[in-house]
Amino acid sequence: MPSQDSSTNYVEIYTHSPEPHPNLALGGLQLLFWLFFRPKAWYKHAERIRNELHSVDDLKKRLVWQSALQGYLIVPFWANFILGLVLLALGQALPHIFSILTLSLGCCVALSVALGVALGVAGDVALGVAGGVAFGVPLGVALGVAGGVALGVALGVALGVAFGVVGDIALGVAGGVAFGVAFGVVGDIALGVVEGSVVGGVVGGVAVGVAEGMAGGLVVGVGATINLWRPVLSFPFLAIWNYQLYRLDKERNGRSPCLLRFHSAFWDEWQSLHLLGLDKHLLFVIAHNPVEGQAAIDYLNDSPQKWVVQVGRDALRLRNCADVQAIRQYHSSIVIDELQNLPSSILSIFTHTSKDVDAALEQISKYNQRLILNTVADRLNRQLENFNRTKNKYASFFYPFAKIWLEIINNYAEDLAKITELRQEIDSPYIIGIPLTLEQEIFTGCDDIGTRIEQLLRDRRRPPLLLYGQRRMGKTSLLNNIGKLLPNSIIPMFVDLQGASSSASDHTGFLYNLAREMEKSAKKQGVTLPSLAREVLQSDPFTYFYEWLDKVEQALEQNTALLALDEFEVLDNAIAKGRFDEQDVLGMLRHLIQHRPRFKVLLAGSHTIEEYQRWASYLINVQVVHISYLKEAEARQLIECPVKDFTLRYEPNAVERVLQFTRCHPFLVQLLCAEIIVLKNEQDPSIRRLATLADVEAAIPEALQSGGFFFADIQNNQVDATGQAILRFIAAQGEGTIVSRQTLLQQFADADITFKLLLQRELIEEVDDGYRFQVELIRRWFI
Repeated sequence: MPSQDSSTNYVEIYTHSPEPHPNLALGGLQLLFWLFFRPKAWYKHAERIRNELHSVDDLKKRLVWQSALQGYLIVPFWANFILGLVLLALGQALPHIFSILTLSLGCCVALSVALGVALGVAGDVALGVAGGVAFGVPLGVALGVAGGVALGVALGVALGVAFGVVGDIALGVAGGVAFGVAFGVVGDIALGVVEGSVVGGVVGGVAVGVAEGMAGGLVVGVGATINLWRPVLSFPFLAIWNYQLYRLDKERNGRSPCLLRFHSAFWDEWQSLHLLGLDKHLLFVIAHNPVEGQAAIDYLNDSPQKWVVQVGRDALRLRNCADVQAIRQYHSSIVIDELQNLPSSILSIFTHTSKDVDAALEQISKYNQRLILNTVADRLNRQLENFNRTKNKYASFFYPFAKIWLEIINNYAEDLAKITELRQEIDSPYIIGIPLTLEQEIFTGCDDIGTRIEQLLRDRRRPPLLLYGQRRMGKTSLLNNIGKLLPNSIIPMFVDLQGASSSASDHTGFLYNLAREMEKSAKKQGVTLPSLAREVLQSDPFTYFYEWLDKVEQALEQNTALLALDEFEVLDNAIAKGRFDEQDVLGMLRHLIQHRPRFKVLLAGSHTIEEYQRWASYLINVQVVHISYLKEAEARQLIECPVKDFTLRYEPNAVERVLQFTRCHPFLVQLLCAEIIVLKNEQDPSIRRLATLADVEAAIPEALQSGGFFFADIQNNQVDATGQAILRFIAAQGEGTIVSRQTLLQQFADADITFKLLLQRELIEEVDDGYRFQVELIRRWFI
């Protein structure tokens, strides 16, 4: 892209308050142009004059006397000169034109000066009352006359030159005809006396004067409405002019300052119709010179063409993202239109990229940052190919921004690799706190669960499925990766109910967001579903949603859709709060299961259906798929070889200790191993590549601290006060200790229900006639 000209002050180019040409004649013509096309510039100029006037002596200032001369004489002259050309084009005789212009010019000057003086005197009275009789009156006269000169330039000349330019249509026509008749009568009586007898002159002059006066009045009346019909009449010509400017700017390769400043949007304030191509030209300028683009946006924001401002601001935000930190913050500064208009459909690509970059930089290890950033870059690179194929008119203008983002992300990932190599650090592949996505190599296990789900999906009875397990057991990661475990004929449609769907305020919002998530998820599997607009759902949401499902089934062809609803408890909470109707929402799911064989429904959560009776009454014969601890072989692989070319080695007893602490809990294995790598990277390189039993023990306190959100959730959200007391009592007995049921009942009478809940949450397990913690790391939290 061309370099910017930093010496240019674009605010002075794109301004509502320009300076008139220094030449008196050309400046006067420019003022007349402003009167008809840029009234803001006219009044800003008058305001500058007013600010220069503080006393009568200020009338000697060059700006003041030049502006007064232009306003009271030169502007009327140009106006009447143009009027004369118009009359000449209409076939009027030169003597008649001369007489009309003479009277018109005299009236313009007289009315302008008279109104200016009158306003000045009015200002004097106000100042005299406020300032006092002694000094207020004389000083007020001086300041009032001075102020009247400045205001007269703006208002007096405007009334004198073009009666009713911005006034009422009917008043303009009526007033114009009246003045025209009067001026015509007077003018032609004089001409009649000169040309012939007094009687003939009077009669003939009156007749001709009335006719020409009416014609002149019609001209003035048309002038009163000029800014109503002129923008429409001139629109085609302006479109051609603006297009040529855009074409020339492209030929100049965006050399600054661009020709956008001559676009009619910046000099025709009366044009309320959307100027075709203005958005493209503005985006082109922003891509080549964001400083000039910002100045243009600021101008347009206070103009009839402000419709283009939002897309310009969005593009400017993209253009100003100069590093990954700016990219990661982009999604929080932009609101995408839910109606999916043309700019929004392109901007959503950048929004999703920004969210992914933010998630990548949240990772503690540089390895995971680099891993996710590489995935983001690959996805964005594929999107660049779509930019060239899409019919969206904005695609070509946002394409350069996407290329810049891709380059920034790739460069940052390369820098991370260099830093890691330079420091000889161990790359940590462990993902803490967020679900594993399709692209992350570390996802392991769950093959047997995939087989179980596939068998149930083939059941002709089409039972709903519940993926049940402890929190952080990997349910969401499994759903993200379930496409790897199922045949290609099953299309997963993953919907996180913690997102927009359950947060909606009504059924329309719920179904709209549900459809959007289904559409996006299917697209990742290579299946394009029809879109569903929010406004379609407004009048009868469920009826139109069912009609949309008909279209989805057609798009699926011979495939089967697996609607996977994660965190179904959140939707239940929304129903309990009354945002959604239980019968409508859950009835819709039951109807989907019973009457649409192409759809299978899978719920995921850390509660059973029995704990939510309303769900149990709608979803009959739910089949539970239990997701629990990894198999020992899977856990060993996660510890010793989570990814290819993993550089850390473990002593055998160190691996056994990790297994003992975590009981192959997938989250806790990753949590503890990640802290071990942090610890090893702080050691001398000579011992960095081998993890010992002492290293595992040293990493335990750090794991309890960094995983505090996991353990606190168990303590605060999964058990009640009695349950917490029971867990603390068992924890205090020591690692692996089995506490007899009799001892616990003596301490906690009537706690049978609590014991069942703790067993269901897989926090404790029953051994012989007693209980102990299932996971040592969780026990240590409750000590």
